[in-house]
Amino acid sequence: MNGNNVEIDWEAARAANLQNWDDRVPLHEAAYGLEAFDDPHHLSDVVSDDLPVLERFATGESLSGLDLCHLQCHIGTDTVSLARAGARVTGVDFSEPALRAAAALAARTGVSATWIHTDVLEARDAVSGDFDVVYTSIGTICWLQDLDRWAAQIVALLRPGGTFFIRDGHPALLAVDEGAETLTTRYPYFGDGRAQRWDDGSTYAGDGTVAHTQTYEWPHPLSEILGALLRAGLRIVHFDEGRTLPWQFSPRMVEVPRGYAWPEGERDLIPCTFTIVARKD
Repeated sequence: MNGNNVEIDWEAARAANLQNWDDRVPLHEAAYGLEAFDDPHHLSDVVSDDLPVLERFATGESLSGLDLCHLQCHIGTDTVSLARAGARVTGVDFSEPALRAAAALAARTGVSATWIHTDVLEARDAVSGDFDVVYTSIGTICWLQDLDRWAAQIVALLRPGGTFFIRDGHPALLAVDEGAETLTTRYPYFGDGRAQRWDDGSTYAGDGTVAHTQTYEWPHPLSEILGALLRAGLRIVHFDEGRTLPWQFSPRMVEVPRGYAWPEGERDLIPCTFTIVARKD
């Protein structure tokens, strides 16, 4: 059954998740509309939404000339988009096939980027140099058990005065039953370190299925996310909640510009995303 809470060793869960994400790469290469990046001005929808906030808080209020590390970059569409916004980009991911796809996209479109194969929780040891911006967005931290370790990597990668940016699915949304006919809570908001086990061959993009269907995700309430960043020494400079998502969380969601939302009468009832910008002093 999908969404069962389980106790599982982190390394075993990570191995299962890696197999699943490796399987997703060819499906997402087909589904992400990579041909649109042949237009040198094209940006991903995710970066198009994130960029106004990110640039507002970046050093100099622009990404131009800044060193940016993109954690959990997958096949690089957002990384390439951030490079097109002016940043010198380094993409980090634990999937070798994803990084090969990212490197191929960058090469085909003439974008300069560095790609590092490592787990996000070991990023500081694997990535050279430090950065003006550390960026991660959409569908990232649910795959991580230990947010204190995650936040420590971010702080260690940032230069003094550097900016951290995250936009992700709101934990209140992720507690909702995606198949229910009304907004109904089904899954834990407070994970207390326990994983949710899922068995699903589909992914959030495209119609194909993966061979390795079992994955593990960790619920993280806002208090845990904010607490991890604060304990690591970051200063929160911006927080926001949004009403739309870049993927269709529930079949009841309707398509809107650059994403999906609940039917109009329900959009004020529950947030879909959160955005945090933090600074290393």
